[in-house]
Amino acid sequence: MSLQSTCSRITNTNGTFAGQAQERLDNLTKPQGSLGRLEEFAKQLVAISEQTMPDLDKKVVFTFAGDHGVADEGVSAFPKEVTSQMVLNFIHGGAGINVLSRHAGADVVVVDIGVDYDFTEAAARSSVPLLIKKVVSGTRNMRKGPAMTREETEQCIQVGIDLAHEYAAKGYRIFGTGEMGIANTSPSSAITSVITGRPVEDITGRGTGINDKVWTSKVTVIKDALALNNPDPSDPVDVLSKVGGAEIAGIAGLVLGAAAEKIPVVIDGFISTAGALMAWLIEPKTKDYMFAAHMSREAGHKFILEKIGLRPILDLDMRLGEGTGAALAMMIIEGGLKIYKEMATFAEAEVAEKNA
Repeated sequence: MSLQSTCSRITNTNGTFAGQAQERLDNLTKPQGSLGRLEEFAKQLVAISEQTMPDLDKKVVFTFAGDHGVADEGVSAFPKEVTSQMVLNFIHGGAGINVLSRHAGADVVVVDIGVDYDFTEAAARSSVPLLIKKVVSGTRNMRKGPAMTREETEQCIQVGIDLAHEYAAKGYRIFGTGEMGIANTSPSSAITSVITGRPVEDITGRGTGINDKVWTSKVTVIKDALALNNPDPSDPVDVLSKVGGAEIAGIAGLVLGAAAEKIPVVIDGFISTAGALMAWLIEPKTKDYMFAAHMSREAGHKFILEKIGLRPILDLDMRLGEGTGAALAMMIIEGGLKIYKEMATFAEAEVAEKNA
């Protein structure tokens, strides 16, 4: 399904179902509103699914992987090769996202959308699904020109859309976003500066743990990329193509596809939220389907969340990426749904309600 037809299917969530959910929540054996945001999550799930008793029995975190030409500028504490090495770690079950997804009861699907490595042999014998959806073998160095062509960017968005439709058809009820790509905080910072208007210094973080000297250089690289490419903030595809990344565009597509399929999507940290920001700019109604997993330690993350209007569920000083925050937040979201579905009402428990 194309980007245009996918967007045409996205609607705001259903207020009638939200009202029915609120009525049940208000009649559970507790003071009204006393479970705070857990009640909010349950209400949002009912409104998204348009089911009075929705299920989250099949959960999946998509970890999109891509390399970045801007890594050549020395903006990361790790070399480019770590992207492919970590993908191999993912598919053998040894990374943080594997551990936390197992804990959350979620499947992990790794998506090679732009890694400069041939995973054909590894994918055939992996214990975790690795989907080869390669659009580019790494983006180009955005300090020297556009990171991708517009056509490549649109192809990356389409990868995410197609995955959303495919996994909705497989019966998955909630998606999580994740990513891996050495140097990908640089394009995410560039995107954040373009869309929020914030100075690059304010939204550029330490990424993989760089020192002051490298951070100063990173800021200069991002400024140079923005000055050279002049991305158009009114055109999210232009922004993605000039200073974005394949995995960021893929996440944008996944969010759009999830909204079209009425599937809730849990957004991980800074890089994932940059992708969600692009989806929101393409179609603002996608916000209704998003859950912000956590507040990243990356400086720019809070500004993107504020721009979209999302409030993070967790604040654990995390900055790993991969989808780790999304996996953790899924458990909190599911807890809210269990309260809504399994807690007795006053009438069912024969408990007296509050005096008028």
